[in-house]
Amino acid sequence: MVIFYDVIVALITLICALIIIAFFTLAERKVIASVQRRRGPNVVGIFGLLQAIADGLKLVGKEVLVPSKANADIFILAPVITFATSLVNWAFLPLGSLSNVIADQNLAVLFVLAVSSIGIYGIILSGWASNSRYAFLGAIRSTSQMVSYEVSMGLLIMPIVLCTGSFNFSVISQFQSQNSWLMLALFPLAIAFLISMLAETNRTPFDLPEAEAELVAGYNVEYSSLTFALFFLGEYGNMMVLSVFVTLLFFGGWSLALPLNWALVLFIGKIMVVAFFFIFIRANLPRYRYDQLMAVGWEVILPMSLAYLLFIGGVLRFTVGEPELNTLPYLNIGSLLI
Repeated sequence: MVIFYDVIVALITLICALIIIAFFTLAERKVIASVQRRRGPNVVGIFGLLQAIADGLKLVGKEVLVPSKANADIFILAPVITFATSLVNWAFLPLGSLSNVIADQNLAVLFVLAVSSIGIYGIILSGWASNSRYAFLGAIRSTSQMVSYEVSMGLLIMPIVLCTGSFNFSVISQFQSQNSWLMLALFPLAIAFLISMLAETNRTPFDLPEAEAELVAGYNVEYSSLTFALFFLGEYGNMMVLSVFVTLLFFGGWSLALPLNWALVLFIGKIMVVAFFFIFIRANLPRYRYDQLMAVGWEVILPMSLAYLLFIGGVLRFTVGEPELNTLPYLNIGSLLI
């Protein structure tokens, strides 16, 4: 009976995630159209609300093409890996309330980072299996970019773990509800994490794998129909996962001080603000050069994250001695950092 209940919850979460991803693409098109003073999708459905469904049906109805010289098995498997990893992360994220999570793991933060890292295999395999120079160069770019910024993301999360004493999202949210948002005390880390988040998802201004001028469309240039749609859904799925991820880590997560309905509205609102950040940056900033992208990651964010980690560790060590779980002095650290 318990297994049946878990399966039902997982299916409901999967369906909700797919619906959110589909309409997130529509929201992006609407916002960018507004920034560029045009209408955007407005034909299919009322105010164009069914455009995302129409695009999905169109992609599913097209023929799946596999290049004659490609490795067909790996070619088909690559987008499945990318899409699957973006969905698995939803199991570790508490949605709606702190107890509403499929897999409430003590190391949930590390699980999300680890599963996100596996998504790199889908990209590099797609470029290699396509047997195309453009696709392979796009895959190499994307892999080196994602690996570079994942190192920084891991280090940026460690000060949060030191402050809260846990890798569990529920504990981190509870900690912020009892004190204040970690965004206030760790503001430089939050900004650096938002920048790394853009690079991790290959989004503007760090969308170098999809630089049309030199790579046509990057690692997915040989894909069509449903296989292309899986890459597309995987990218937007990762964006939504990271929006929830940032909300839980820096923006207070689920507020325990508010009634259930208002807490839900506030939680969704914070996720939408972070998701809007992705869209706003794409609509306003140009693309970086590749050497600039790598310089930001290795010469700016990585040294800053290391220095901040040592600083937070030093403050904790010399103010309270040996740290214990859930007893670290957040208010003392906040007063020093703000």
